[in-house]
Amino acid sequence: MSSPSKKLDRLDCPTTETLYDEPKEYDEKSQGEAAAEAGFLRKIDVMILPIVCAINFLQYLDKTTINYAAMFNFHKDLQLDGNRFNFIGSVFYIGYLVFQAPNNYLLQRIPIGRYIGIVVFVWGAVLVCTGFVNNFSQLSALRFLLGFFEGGIYPALTLLVSTFYRRKEQAARLGYIWLCNGVAGMLGGLIAYAIGLMDDHGIARWRWLMFIFGAVTCFMGVVAFFFLIGDPKSRSFRLTSQQEALVDERTRDNLVVRTSIIKKEQQIEALKEIRLWAFCTASFLFSLRNGGMTIYGAQITNSFGFTGLQSILLTVPIGALDVILILLCVYIANKTKQTLYVASASMVLGTIGTLLMIVIPNPKLKLIGQYLGLSAVPTYILMLASISNNVSGYTKKIFYNSMMMVFYTLGNCIGPFVMAPQFAPSYVGGFAIYICTSILGVVCLLVARWNMVVMNRRKAALISDTVTKAEDDLTDVQDPNFIYRL
Repeated sequence: MSSPSKKLDRLDCPTTETLYDEPKEYDEKSQGEAAAEAGFLRKIDVMILPIVCAINFLQYLDKTTINYAAMFNFHKDLQLDGNRFNFIGSVFYIGYLVFQAPNNYLLQRIPIGRYIGIVVFVWGAVLVCTGFVNNFSQLSALRFLLGFFEGGIYPALTLLVSTFYRRKEQAARLGYIWLCNGVAGMLGGLIAYAIGLMDDHGIARWRWLMFIFGAVTCFMGVVAFFFLIGDPKSRSFRLTSQQEALVDERTRDNLVVRTSIIKKEQQIEALKEIRLWAFCTASFLFSLRNGGMTIYGAQITNSFGFTGLQSILLTVPIGALDVILILLCVYIANKTKQTLYVASASMVLGTIGTLLMIVIPNPKLKLIGQYLGLSAVPTYILMLASISNNVSGYTKKIFYNSMMMVFYTLGNCIGPFVMAPQFAPSYVGGFAIYICTSILGVVCLLVARWNMVVMNRRKAALISDTVTKAEDDLTDVQDPNFIYRL
C-alpha cells in the first residue's frame, strides 16, 4: 500500500489522472458485463433523455416568449412603459425563487416522474391563460405563476440525471439537456417569424405565441406524467438479472440513493462549505447577465438597425451557436477533465463578446459581439455538472441544487433592471455592469475549484480501508474514498 506522502504527491497536480480514474471494478469488466451496461445505458438514453430534453426545450421557449412578443406590439397593447417590461422579466424569477423551498420538500416526497409531469402541465396552462391578459396587472400575476411552476424543473431534471447516470456520464447528458435551450432559440425564432407572417384572424400575434407554446407544453406534461421513469429499477426497463445487479453498481458510483428522509445534518454540512457559497455567488453574478439578455435579446438586435421581424429571425443563428458552444465546451471538459477551467474560459470569451458590443462603432457589426457573448452559456451547465459530480448525499445534493436555483433566480430577477431605460438604445451602461460581474464570477469558480483541490489533498493524506455502500447515503465529506473531480 502506498504511503500517505506518495498519495499526496500524486494529487498535488490538478491535472493528474488520479483524480479521474474510475474504480478498477469498472475498468476490468468482462465483455458480457460491458455489453449489459451498454444495453442498459441505451435504455436510459432512449426512455429518459428525449422526454427530459423536450421539457427543457419547452421551459426555455415558454419563459422567453416575451422576448418575441416584444416585436409584436406587446408593449403597446399592455402599456409596458419604462421599467414595467423589466418588472415583467423579474417577476417571473420572483415566482421561481418562492417555489424553491416547497420544491426542495416535494422532490423527496413525490415520485419524480409524476411530479415533473404535474408542474409542466400547470405551467403550460398558465402560459395559455397569458394569451388572454389585457393589462399589466394580469400579466404580472401570470408571469409570477409561470416562474413559480417552472422553478422546480431544473433541480428536478438535474436530480434525475444524477440518479440514473454514472458521474463520468453526467456532464455529457446535462450538456445535451441544456443545448435544448439553443434549439429552443432556433425553433422559437422560426416559429415566431412564421407567426409574424401569418393571417392573425383578428388576434394579436403575441397572443398566438402564448396559445401555441402553452398548448404544446400541456401535452408534454401529460406525456411526462405517464411515461417519465423516476426509478432505475423500474419494471418499465425490463431489466435482466445481470442489469439489475448493474443498477446497484451504478448507484454506488453516482452516489444517489433516493430517500424520503430529509437529513438536516447534510444541509448543515453544505452550509459550512466554501465551495457552496463560491458556486452560489458565481451563479448570481452570471445570472445578472442572463436575466437581461434573455428578455432583451431581440430588442438589442432591433437597436442595431434591424426591423422587428428581422430581429426575431436573427435569434435563430444565436440558438445555433448556443448548441455548437455547449457541445464544444462539454467535449473539451470531458477530454481535459478540467470542468471548472473550461467553464471559466467560456465565461471569459463571453465577456469579450460583451465588450465588443460596446467598442464596435458600426451598429450592425455589433452582432459579432452579441453572438460571441453566447460563449458564456456553457458556463452554467458546467457548474451544474461539477456539483452533480462532486456532491453526494441525497439531501445534500437536493440542497445544493436548490441553493444554486435561489441565487440563479435572484440574479435573473435583478438582471433586467440593469438594462435601465436611461441606457437605451445602446445599453452601454448595462453591458459594462455585466462585464464586471462576469469577471467576479470567474474568480468565484476558481475559488470553488481550489477548495476541492485542498479537500482532495486532505483525503489523499489519509489511508482508509473502509468499504462504503451506496445505501449508507454518505456525503462526499463523510465518504473517505470520495475524490472530487475538478
